[in-house]
Amino acid sequence: MINMGRTLAIKKGQTREKAVGSLEMGIFRCDSCGEEFFVVHDPTSADKMLAEMQAKWLEKVLAEEHERDKKHPDRIELPG
Repeated sequence: MINMGRTLAIKKGQTREKAVGSLEMGIFRCDSCGEEFFVVHDPTSADKMLAEMQAKWLEKVLAEEHERDKKHPDRIELPG
């Protein structure tokens, strides 16, 4: 289970085990490989605009991982 208060991107298929008690803010798909990530926030501090900024940040991080031939982790802590 995740430590609430943080915002995370969790790879699809990992959500049920690791995102209990969180609010799904949206789904982001990696342009390079098609893997999907749920952007999740603590329900007490959910912020749609922050989630949109985090999706743009996540897009860059995932692209950089492909440039370095690095596999995407199951979850990524998001800024904010």
